[in-house]
Amino acid sequence: MKLAIGADHAGFPLKEEIRGYLERLEHEVIDLGAYNAEPSDYADFAEAVGRTLIAGRAQRGILVCGSGVGVNVAANKMPGIRACMCHDTYSAHQGVEHDDMNVLVLGARIIGPALAFELVSSFLNAHFQKHEERFVRRLNKVLAIEARYMGETARH
Repeated sequence: MKLAIGADHAGFPLKEEIRGYLERLEHEVIDLGAYNAEPSDYADFAEAVGRTLIAGRAQRGILVCGSGVGVNVAANKMPGIRACMCHDTYSAHQGVEHDDMNVLVLGARIIGPALAFELVSSFLNAHFQKHEERFVRRLNKVLAIEARYMGETARH
């Protein structure tokens, strides 16, 4: 599978471990940075992974930051991106099967490499259950919400 991966400085060490794991499994990995542990901004990497998926250059993405929260929030601002932070294997596969999740988000300060590998494996081996009417109906509702609100100015 062709995968886009990105992380900020806090996620850099775990991203490197995951990249190596994916390459050992013979996936094609597009590494979008960070390329070192120098301070960086998580939003830049979330956008890079999202843009790569939107452009069709990768099938799925993986994002890593310290907690996972920052890249999760940023990635979900992009149309067509369904990023979910998962720190258990059930959510990692169920998010794909039921919700067509296309970006796995991990917190490098929350989990270690062994669990990350299990989560990545669960994510990559899962497939959206497109023949299950309730999951298609729900995804279509999510897509309709996205269509209604994308482009509106954020308020805070």
